Amino acid sequence: MKFHSTRDASKVAYDSAVVIKQGLAADGGLFVPDSIPTLTAEEIESLRGADYATRAAVILGKYLTDYTHEELLEDCRAAYADTSFVGGAAPLVAIDDTVNSLELWHGPTAAFKDMALQIMPRLLSRALVKTNEKRTALILVATSGDTGKAALEGYRDIPGVQMLVFYPVDGVSRVQKLQMATQLGENVDVCAIHGNFDDAQNGVKRIFADSDAAAKLNEQGYFLSSANSINWGRLAPQIAYYVSAWLDLLNAGKCKPGETFNVCVPTGNFGNIFAAYLAKRMGVPIGRLICASNKNNILTDFLATGTYDRNRAFYTTTSPSMDILISSNLERLLYFTAGSDATAAYMKSLGETGAYTVSTEVKAAIDADFCGYFADEEKTADVIRRTWEDRHYLCDTHTAVGLACAEQYIAETGDRRPMVLASTASPYKFAADVLRALGGEVPADELDALDALTAMTGVDIPYPLCGLAQRKVRFTEVCNPADMLNVAYNKLK
Repeated sequence: MKFHSTRDASKVAYDSAVVIKQGLAADGGLFVPDSIPTLTAEEIESLRGADYATRAAVILGKYLTDYTHEELLEDCRAAYADTSFVGGAAPLVAIDDTVNSLELWHGPTAAFKDMALQIMPRLLSRALVKTNEKRTALILVATSGDTGKAALEGYRDIPGVQMLVFYPVDGVSRVQKLQMATQLGENVDVCAIHGNFDDAQNGVKRIFADSDAAAKLNEQGYFLSSANSINWGRLAPQIAYYVSAWLDLLNAGKCKPGETFNVCVPTGNFGNIFAAYLAKRMGVPIGRLICASNKNNILTDFLATGTYDRNRAFYTTTSPSMDILISSNLERLLYFTAGSDATAAYMKSLGETGAYTVSTEVKAAIDADFCGYFADEEKTADVIRRTWEDRHYLCDTHTAVGLACAEQYIAETGDRRPMVLASTASPYKFAADVLRALGGEVPADELDALDALTAMTGVDIPYPLCGLAQRKVRFTEVCNPADMLNVAYNKLK
C-alpha cells in the first residue's frame, strides 16, 4: 500500500513507514492511501473469535504493508495489554435496546486517544529503523485536552523521540491540565498557550510549513513529526475499533451477517468519525454516520449546508475536546469525495477567507453517508442526568453529546437499527461537570469532585486518575501562539 497527499494531483507515492515518520505532507496536505482495502468473508469469520490485539493487527496490516504481520501483532499485544487497558481495549456496553456504548477510555489516560497513541509510538519506532533515520524525531502536538496526555504517556522515554505538547491554557479541564503538567518522562515537555485549540493547532501547522525552521532543526539533528490525528499512524488504529465493534455486535446476536448498523461519534477534529467512514468503505455494514457536535457546531452546519465557515463565535464548553473550529481530518473526506484539485482549492479558500462551499455533487456524496446533529450545554447536562437515572449508565460530557445526537437522530428518522456510540472519555475526566449535571454539590477544588462523584454513584474512579492531586507538577510554562517556534527551539535537548 502506498500513500499520497490529499492535495497532490500527481500522487507521489510514499511507504507507510515514511508517512508515519513524516506526519504531514510537504504541501500541507494529509496523507491518504492509494486505495481502500477490503475485508474478506474468511477474515471476518476468523476475527469474530479473536482478541482485540489480533483484530487490530489484521486491520493495520491492510494499510501498513511495509510492516510484517508479526511486527504488528507484537506491537498490538504490547499496546493493548490487560495491564494497560483495564476492563478491555474497546468493550461494547449496551445502554438500551438500540444504543451500544463503545467504551474507548479504559487505557492509561482514560480517554479514547489511548487506542491510537499506545500503538503509534511503536509504529514510529519501527519506522525510524525502516527508513534508516539517524536524527531525533521532534514531535509537536496541539491538543484540546486528551491527545496531549495520551501522546505524552505513549511516547515517554521512547528512544529517538522528543515531544512538545501545546494546549490552550483555559481550554482544558483541571484534570486534563494536571495529567499533562505532571507527566513523567525525560523526553517530553508541555507548554500552555494564550488562546484556544485552533490557535495551538495553527501554530503547529505554521512550524511544519516553515522551511527555515526545518533546516535549522536538521542542522541540530532533528526532524519534525506529529502525533495528532493528521498523522496516518494515529488514524489507522482507530479504524480497528469500529471493525471490532461490528464483530462484537455479530457475536452478541445484535446484528446478523449482512445487516447494517449505525455509528454515532462525538467529534471536533473529524478524525474519529472519518475512521468509521473508512471502516465502512472496507466492508463493515455501517448505515448512517452520525456526526455529533457540541455548541461549536461548525460540522453540523457544514453537513447541513455544504458550507464550512469558521468565521463564527468560539465557545468554551463542558466538552472541551470538541471545542474546535478547524476540523483538520475533514480534508481527508473531501479528498475521497472531491479529489485532490478541489481539496487543495477548498483548503486554500479556508486559509485565505476562513470558509469554503463544496459543489452539489460533493455535498450529495457526503450526504450518502453522513448526517450531523449538535447538543448545547443544557441538553448535554440533561442527558448525563437522564442516562444515569433511567439506565444507570454514567457518561462523560463528550459521550453525552453523542448520546443526545443519537436520540435526536432516532426521534427524527425512526431508524432503530443497532447504534454504536463512540464513548470517548471516562466520566471522571470531567467529574465536576458530570457531578453538577447529576445535581451534586461541586467542591471548590475540582479534583475533589472525583471523590464526590464516586461517593454519589458508586462507580469506581479509573486507575489513571487516582492520586492525581499528589503528583508533582513539572510543567508550568505559558506562551503566546507567535512564540511557539521559539519555545520548541528552547526545548531541544
